Amino acid sequence: MSGTSTAFLGLIAAAAIVMAVVQVGIAIVVVRLAKRVDAASIRVERELGPLVERLTQVADNLQRAASLASTQIERVDHALAGAGRRANATLSLVQAAVVGPLREGLAVVAAVRAVLAGVRALRRNGRSAHRATRVDDEHPLFIG
Repeated sequence: MSGTSTAFLGLIAAAAIVMAVVQVGIAIVVVRLAKRVDAASIRVERELGPLVERLTQVADNLQRAASLASTQIERVDHALAGAGRRANATLSLVQAAVVGPLREGLAVVAAVRAVLAGVRALRRNGRSAHRATRVDDEHPLFIG
């Protein structure tokens, strides 16, 4: 082997050693970074764990409140529907109790008015017939 080959061979060996040192350095940096990421994830879990539990409790409470509100709304709707039915029934009873007799009373009043109008008409017709005969008797051109 010549001197240049030995030099190149030494240069290759040195480059291999430098590459190995760099690779070991990178491996050390990666291990440190992995430890940091693991510590950060543990810290995040520790800090966010209670928050996640609280959010879960809040979601459960909201679900219960929505369920209770839905039940209350159904009760109010049922009560209002019942009240509406009772109001309609009451109005029907009032109408039957008031409007029917009122119509009958109005019919009686109309009958009385008709009778009175008939009596007045008879009185007028009787007086006018009596006057017509008297006027005819007293009329100067009456031949009778």
